Amino acid sequence: MKRVLIVGAGMTGSLCAALLRKVSGTLYLAVWDKAGDSGAEVYLRHCVTQINLRNGKWEVFKETGSPEQFDLVVLTIPVPQILQLQGDFANLISECQRQQLESVSYSSRYALGLFYEAGTKIDVPWAGQYITSNPCIRFVSIDNKKRNIESSEIGPSLVIHTTVPFGVTHLEHSIKDVQELILQQLENILPGLPQPVAIKCQKWRHSQVTSGPAKCPGQMTLHLKPFLMCGGDGFTQSNFDGCITSALCLLEALKNHI
Repeated sequence: MKRVLIVGAGMTGSLCAALLRKVSGTLYLAVWDKAGDSGAEVYLRHCVTQINLRNGKWEVFKETGSPEQFDLVVLTIPVPQILQLQGDFANLISECQRQQLESVSYSSRYALGLFYEAGTKIDVPWAGQYITSNPCIRFVSIDNKKRNIESSEIGPSLVIHTTVPFGVTHLEHSIKDVQELILQQLENILPGLPQPVAIKCQKWRHSQVTSGPAKCPGQMTLHLKPFLMCGGDGFTQSNFDGCITSALCLLEALKNHI
């Protein structure tokens, strides 16, 4: 039984895993990431650090625990994280492939979540709103209203996305300082908001792809024997359709090797 590893449980990785399971039920299929549910064996908090070639298989190391061997590896993590992988991987990809991967660039943002007690009212007539006149905040949504899951038993939540320029400027600042800046700007947009019971500020270093590699739409094959490839929205476009397109391209390329 061939062992297949998909690194990254985002939209592309999860869909690729689900499609692989449908076309071949005889594979051992694992997905390594922080989170995900794709019908495969999903392992959380598995951060891949290096990939080595051992006796015709890929030996994959993670931050904790012992390395494991796989016959095929599919990388769907952001391209800059692919380029950071250590081991034989760094020497096995060609200079041309490396240059193509290095040509991929991403925008950066922050997201802020405000969580409220059940029964709290946020008195605005909309579920989501794009903000065009603020240097910090680009989008605000009442997330439970946007998802149509309003309930008297669950408190509302507010989600704020920053602008790209703000994200780039403050990318290496402390989360605490960035959170305070966003909250100050939010007060200008929605004055008098209720006090949240919890706040979560998240750095989104690789938000959306601003430019991708040429001549490899959907995926890039990095090594043939054993098979190693990469995909994701970095090889198409940063939206739902782009992720699906990449997953289908990955599946098509994998069919000849499973």
